[in-house]
Amino acid sequence: MKKIGVAIIGLGPASQPHSRSLLDLSDRVEVCWAASRSSERADAYAQQFPFRTTTDIEAAIDDPAVEAVLVLTPPSSHLEVSQRCLSAGKHVLVEKPLELTLERAERLVEAARTSGRRFGVVLQHRFRPASLRLRQALTSDELGTVQAAFLSVPWWRPQSYYDEPGRGTLARDGGGVLLTQAIHSLDLFRSLVGVSGVIAADVRTTDLHRMETEDYVAALLRLGNGAPGTLMTTTAAYPGYPERIEIIGTKGFASLIGGALRMSFLDGREETVEAEGKTGSGASIMDFPHDAHRAVIVDFIDAITEDRQPLVSGEEALASQRLVQTVLTSGTSSLQKASLSAAEPGPSATGAEAPQGMAR
Repeated sequence: MKKIGVAIIGLGPASQPHSRSLLDLSDRVEVCWAASRSSERADAYAQQFPFRTTTDIEAAIDDPAVEAVLVLTPPSSHLEVSQRCLSAGKHVLVEKPLELTLERAERLVEAARTSGRRFGVVLQHRFRPASLRLRQALTSDELGTVQAAFLSVPWWRPQSYYDEPGRGTLARDGGGVLLTQAIHSLDLFRSLVGVSGVIAADVRTTDLHRMETEDYVAALLRLGNGAPGTLMTTTAAYPGYPERIEIIGTKGFASLIGGALRMSFLDGREETVEAEGKTGSGASIMDFPHDAHRAVIVDFIDAITEDRQPLVSGEEALASQRLVQTVLTSGTSSLQKASLSAAEPGPSATGAEAPQGMAR
């Protein structure tokens, strides 16, 4: 089997699980370049991995031996870097999220669509064994008709995380917990049960963090089949706990906690799928196995060789980012209304319980 030439662009923390995966896949890929504009990052990376490094990103992209590029740079550069790769005729696998804003994300997906190249997005939670089994149970009607579903992401990030330049800002990250941390779980949740609408949302920053964007989001959702859904995501839940998706069906109940699945069926059967490791829910953000990242890359390679779309295509990732934007927009409106209410005399002034939903 002919090996596919690959270049890695961006050698920050996100490059770690990808690089370990590429080492595992040495029988299928040839890493031609690992590139970063920072010589310090390139040097540090070279101490960990055997791939050839460079600070000349243009040369790495233009190398005729490179057929595919992993774009692992900050989200604010995804559009320009990916467009450059696509225009050079390269297939592209880009880290989440697609881009800082929905408008730039849409431009990126359109560029990929018209390029004729394969374009995938790293939303690896879909590739965990437990996630795959849960999807199978839903599509094969083992759980019956979905009646309700719940998504919870009770993660933790210390203030030192947000003290790093650009962390938690619109300029660098494009958003807070929903776009930066919870996007993986939200994407998996949406792909499993669908989301047709956002009924109400609350978006805010807790007193545990000093940051520009939100560290807490709650929402009431309408699922794809019209059933109710709820969402809660935060990076203020010390010390951080695995994300959880729970689904009530007419034939059983499924609970996906981190990478572990438990299904209880009304006929008395029980089924479990054990987790493969931690999920990076606490202060050690890269504390998770790279198995799912490897599966993403395998699917991307297969998409190139089989001339098909990757399982997480640009359109799929765009649908999840549109949902993020809808939730945030709904929550911002709700928070503004709550702030206006808080300025008016009310029961809280006498020590009585504040009205539900009032901003702090």
